[in-house]
Amino acid sequence: MNSSTLRNALHISAIFAFYLATMMLIPGLVDLYYNNADWKVFAASSAGIGGISALVAIATRSGPPVVSTRFTFLVVNLLWITFCVCAAVPFYLSTLNISLADAFFEAVSGATSTGSTVLTGLDTMPPGILLWRSILQWIGGLGVIVLGLFILPFLKIGGSSFFKIESSDRYDRPFARFSTYATSVVLIYTALTILCAVLYAYFGMSGFDAINHAMTTLSTGGMSTHDQSFGFFNDQLHWIAVVFMIIGAVPFTIILVMAMRGRFDALRDNQVMFFLTYTMVFAVILTIQLERTNVMDGTEAFAHATFNLVSIITTTGYSNDDYNLWGPFSAGVFLIATFMGGCSGSTSGGIKASRWIVLFGVVNRALEKFIYPNAVRPVRSGAMPIPEQVQFVTLMYFCTFGLLVGIGTLLVALTGADLVTSFSAAITAISNVGPGLGDIVGPAGSFGPLADSAKWVLSFGMLLGRLELFTVLVLLSPAFWRD
Repeated sequence: MNSSTLRNALHISAIFAFYLATMMLIPGLVDLYYNNADWKVFAASSAGIGGISALVAIATRSGPPVVSTRFTFLVVNLLWITFCVCAAVPFYLSTLNISLADAFFEAVSGATSTGSTVLTGLDTMPPGILLWRSILQWIGGLGVIVLGLFILPFLKIGGSSFFKIESSDRYDRPFARFSTYATSVVLIYTALTILCAVLYAYFGMSGFDAINHAMTTLSTGGMSTHDQSFGFFNDQLHWIAVVFMIIGAVPFTIILVMAMRGRFDALRDNQVMFFLTYTMVFAVILTIQLERTNVMDGTEAFAHATFNLVSIITTTGYSNDDYNLWGPFSAGVFLIATFMGGCSGSTSGGIKASRWIVLFGVVNRALEKFIYPNAVRPVRSGAMPIPEQVQFVTLMYFCTFGLLVGIGTLLVALTGADLVTSFSAAITAISNVGPGLGDIVGPAGSFGPLADSAKWVLSFGMLLGRLELFTVLVLLSPAFWRD
């Protein structure tokens, strides 16, 4: 790789870091308003990162970069690393007195909209820190949309062809220019966040809680301002959260099409219908189990099952109860739900509905081949045939996902964690879900007790999951660095 490519990539990352430094002034001003001493931390972090990034931007300034696949890979990874490193600075310097591993873990969890946390005592925590976590998730969720719709397709690693089986490619885009299209997505995302905040406030949340939870709901991030998460709030707010978590897990292109053209038939998209179907099936199964085992009855069982399953499937990570106490069958349902994910092109993580459609199609065709060896049956998503390249990339993704979960489990177990904790922590990191299973990383726990080495492993896993695995793994190939 020549020096010009690296220089241009560093220049773009430095500009991004400067913008992020200015965002730190917002929680700083909130702390100043509440007379909390951490405002100085945000002010110092903003000044330090802003100054350094400005110097780097000036030093690396040159002509327009030669855009290539390698350059785009490098920029994407550098932007996310820059995002996480800069975001960790206020956590590390704050009055929380946490380790560097804890600060970086919290920053990565926020930036990747995962929602895992090492922090406790959220109810009495400085408001600036709570708001900073929410801002990170809101930016991170938005970044995923931009990367998924505009950068990843350009990389030609399956992203472009993958989006061909989504509804976002079946409908004419409202705008011909990508810049206008991206701006419209941002505006829709912002408008939905404001609407969510207004509804939260109207139905009982304080203004501060409403703003924070609106940002972490639409981004399907799940960080809360209370240790009880959504268990702190009333049932009406739970159902509002369910609606907006589902909206966050639907492709934003579909939402944009509906907003611009009023075409609500877009919701009949094959991927969206499949996502909604398995979400409802899981909720009904869990409701029946809760009633059968006398854990809860009727409406309460359905409400708790729906809220927590929607939260896990959309990879938001809120909870309103400790579902570890619901029995082993329920824990198994939540473990499977951790893999599922929402739709591609949304803020949601996980494997995602579009990949499950491809996998089930490939398996079904293979079974049919045993009966009709000479039959030619294309794999389809609805009425659309799925290209062979997309099938190959999807199968490769599943294999890589499983391999990384296995490696992550072993590495976390090496730090002394038990098998359930290690396995669920690895899955929830790569799926960007948030809570796992067990007393430590479950919905009532915290990742804080884990060893620092485990937190570094899980931080890398969260980045891998948010960048769809291959975008990061390609940097490990020697061919990437050769001229």
